[in-house]
Amino acid sequence: MREKWSSRTTFILAAIGSAVGLGNAWRFPGLAAKYGGGSFLFVYLLAMLVIGIPLLMLEISVARHTKQGAPGSMRALNKKAEGIGWIAVSNGIGISIYYAAVFGWVIMMFFMSYKFAGMTGDTDAASSLWAETIKTTGTTSGFTTIAWPVLICLLIAWALCYFCIRNGTTTVGKVVKYTVSLPVICLLIMAVRGFTMPGALAGVKKLFIPEWSALSDSKLWIDAIAQVFYSLSTSMAIMFAYGSFLDEKANIAVDAVIIAFADMLISVMAGIVMFTTMAGVGMLDKMSASGIATAFIIYPQAIVKLSDSGIVNTVFAFVFYFCLITLAIDSLFSIIEGISTALSDKFHLNKKKTTLTVCIVEGVCSLIYVTAAGLAILDIVDYFINSYTLILTGILEVIVAGWFFKTSKILEQINRNTKAFKMPEWWFLPSIKYISPVVLSGLFVWNLVNLIRGGGIYGEKDGYSLRANILFGWVIIAVILLSGLIIRFIVKYKMSGGYKEDDRNWDDFQDQN
Repeated sequence: MREKWSSRTTFILAAIGSAVGLGNAWRFPGLAAKYGGGSFLFVYLLAMLVIGIPLLMLEISVARHTKQGAPGSMRALNKKAEGIGWIAVSNGIGISIYYAAVFGWVIMMFFMSYKFAGMTGDTDAASSLWAETIKTTGTTSGFTTIAWPVLICLLIAWALCYFCIRNGTTTVGKVVKYTVSLPVICLLIMAVRGFTMPGALAGVKKLFIPEWSALSDSKLWIDAIAQVFYSLSTSMAIMFAYGSFLDEKANIAVDAVIIAFADMLISVMAGIVMFTTMAGVGMLDKMSASGIATAFIIYPQAIVKLSDSGIVNTVFAFVFYFCLITLAIDSLFSIIEGISTALSDKFHLNKKKTTLTVCIVEGVCSLIYVTAAGLAILDIVDYFINSYTLILTGILEVIVAGWFFKTSKILEQINRNTKAFKMPEWWFLPSIKYISPVVLSGLFVWNLVNLIRGGGIYGEKDGYSLRANILFGWVIIAVILLSGLIIRFIVKYKMSGGYKEDDRNWDDFQDQN
């Protein structure tokens, strides 16, 4: 019997925990600062309504109907679309391997926060603490140099991840009660501190008052749409897995709206914290759209300038990095849940053993990020997956749902149990059939054009060598895109041993409803 969420609240908290991650805390405020605050918020909200919410509803509703992970859900829409589900799973594999390393860095900075006590006013020491500890070379050389503190924290990250999902929805349900509420509490504490600082009002104004002239910048629209797309955890098998554990009485129309707006509100809270704090220490103009730079280089400079008391600054540092830990943990384990659900569904495996195996295998792969070359490799892998395969997966999902399946059936699933609010046909169908495919395709092409303009397609992306771009960029993209074919070969091999493949389509799942 398939596992289920213990309650509606548990599902909503788990989905919010998955959607709300490190990008909310550091990338969102940086983009808002870059594009005129309120102008970015306006486009972000528009993209959330037009693309984000319909796509989120699509993944959850299809999975609730089929009780399958991403591959099985996509196969139910069209038998030839199962490979798209495996691309989503592979996206999750690639992302979770390096996300665990970033999580390890956050844990490391949490443990090292006591060092801020002796750095009052010393911004140079604060900004170099992280880089010196991870021993980065800034290039893809340095595989033999290992940062042992990072290795230890990486192991802690993977242990925490497995501990949280070892029993599926049972343990996830217990964990998300804390990992969703605690970062909100931490953000409130930091926001209160931010508002008490001189100049905080200037930060609030910059965040919320639009610079309408910024709307003419095409990059604003591209980055706002991308932030929505990445933030909601779509196209990486997570929401398919979580949707497959839903009870038949679930109100998807309302729940998806709650999840999406909770994700946005927490992003805004993080923005308030960042803008008020940076304004209070006179660093409002130094905010960066780079999450890594913000969390590990720029914000530490702000921490040591918060007050003349090293103890106060240290406490604030502990709160800040603890907040990042709680944001990171449920994002990581939700990705692993999506991967293990897809594999256990496809090959009829024991879910708990599959989860453990995935954690161990990915944990070994993530060791590359504890070397001095880890930061550079992460930069390349993150860029290629997020700029190409993740967006391409979203494009393929909506094309299959909008053009190779009767989309109205999905809308029926979304509105099955709702009375107060129903997803309107005029909102959902145009989004899935026309707007999302066109907009996401435009985003994909934009990224490709920028890569070519920068010379990256010839091996010059961010100054990295051709060899590095091929090995950690194009090869990984190729493996992800070919993952469905790889699974087909495995299935054919297992069939010779008596394995029977589940090839049900949408209507075959009607009996369980």
